[in-house]
Amino acid sequence: MNIVISNTVGIPIYQQITKQIKDSIFSNDVKEGDMLPSIRNLAKDLRISVITTTRAYNDLEQEGFIVSVQGKGCYVLPQNTELIREQKQREIEEYLQKAIDCGNAIKLHKDEMIKMINILYEEGCNE
Repeated sequence: MNIVISNTVGIPIYQQITKQIKDSIFSNDVKEGDMLPSIRNLAKDLRISVITTTRAYNDLEQEGFIVSVQGKGCYVLPQNTELIREQKQREIEEYLQKAIDCGNAIKLHKDEMIKMINILYEEGCNE
């Protein structure tokens, strides 16, 4: 698992870590039962505070993505694929709503928005 953090994106580092681990779970790069890097090792690798990685792992545990086993480490829990799909659909809806709001601000017609989505979707599928 490769986690990359940035100080310039305006998102707290613990949230960047949490999102990237979730994305790795969603994409099946990290599977049920896999052990995550220890909190100390991750902090050392990323050159950040142990407190930051602890916060990220605590959030992941509270959300049901991982379990912390005392003295052994943190492991990925089985995921409810329907719940994951629902969460991702909600995320897509939020992004689309932002796009619609931007389009409305410049009086972009619905057909133009759909055309843009189709073009972007096709470009993404050809990569």
